[in-house]
Amino acid sequence: MTILFILGSLFLLLLLGVPVAFALGGIGLGMLLAGGFSPLMAPQAILATLDGFILLAVPLFLLMSNVLLKGGVGRDLFTAVQAWVGHWPGGLAVATILSCGLFAAISGSSVATAATIGTVAIPEMIKRGYEKRFVYGLLAAGGTLGILIPPSIPMIVYGFVTEQSVIALFLAGIGPGIVLVTLFVIFAMLHARFTSSYVPMEKATWAERWEASFRALPSVALAALVVVGLYSGAFTPTEAAAIGFAAALAITAFWLRTLTWEALWSAIRESAITTAAILLIVAGAKVFGKAIALYRIPQEISGFIASAIDGPIMFLLVVCCVLLLMGLVFEALSMILIMTPVLLPAAMGLGFDPIWFGIFMVIMVECALVTPPVGLNLYVIQSVARATLADVSRGVLPFLLLMLLTVVILYLVPGLALYIPFQW
Repeated sequence: MTILFILGSLFLLLLLGVPVAFALGGIGLGMLLAGGFSPLMAPQAILATLDGFILLAVPLFLLMSNVLLKGGVGRDLFTAVQAWVGHWPGGLAVATILSCGLFAAISGSSVATAATIGTVAIPEMIKRGYEKRFVYGLLAAGGTLGILIPPSIPMIVYGFVTEQSVIALFLAGIGPGIVLVTLFVIFAMLHARFTSSYVPMEKATWAERWEASFRALPSVALAALVVVGLYSGAFTPTEAAAIGFAAALAITAFWLRTLTWEALWSAIRESAITTAAILLIVAGAKVFGKAIALYRIPQEISGFIASAIDGPIMFLLVVCCVLLLMGLVFEALSMILIMTPVLLPAAMGLGFDPIWFGIFMVIMVECALVTPPVGLNLYVIQSVARATLADVSRGVLPFLLLMLLTVVILYLVPGLALYIPFQW
């Protein structure tokens, strides 16, 4: 009954328009007072949260992402990939997916990936006769690769909350990320095979390919630098973010010469606003998490799951349903911060590896990013394409099913996530 009352209060505050951070923090503080605990626990929890070294990676990755966005790197990546695969069946759609994957590997942001590649790809694909709904769904779903392919801000937050290795989480996301890209590419090619409305592209000349590749080479090198540096242990995630930001500045300001002072200031301002919002949510969720831990709610839920749910498959099905329902109301980080302390103890009790469970949760959060009415990527594509939310939502449905298929594959082949960080 206590759990239902807490969740009901949380949903009521959100429906009244209270920001997520203040709703979580307010309920957490109220629970501390009602339970007779010291209210000083709230500021102590907030201070301990904001003092975490690993969270420094968040604003730095955001800065890197926004600098690349303002510097037009997405356009160069898209042009380079298009030059190599544009003549394939559905080549422009394939180029869009691969560009999303590449930009995801240097930005760590789903919204930035969707906005950057969408701005370039949407008009080009529609001009070539691709069905509008397919285009919108492709870009909305392709943008979610930004939080699965490392680096990933939700993975940083999950690692911070669970005290798991962020580097291991980054590496665990590579295998599922490749599988998801492959499924998207296969679907795009099959869609083109059975749709005659699009106009195929001519094969680019070798001169065009090398020219486009040369311009995109520094951005690809930046992605390789971040991933290889993290895997080799040369630097921590926070150091990787700092190095990536410095390299992004160098690429856009000196190599491409596309970053102006005005664009740089805009990138800094937007990164600061997003960082403040993320840290407020993290702080509010920390107070909420402290309160539910003192009330022993995670232990009660774990006990209920152990007695009422028969086996790991049923547990994962219930978690999938819960996260999809939460995706109707919450955004990505809120879901991770609220549900991880509740679900992880039960998952570990059933034998799930915490790194594997983190990747599972990130993929389900990806699904939430394209689930109306709160899916942020839907609104990004709606804004970029000036389309209706209904068209974007319908277009994303087959890609949402492919993302759920990836979850099934991940369950059947857990090494997909665990092999690279622990065996390779």
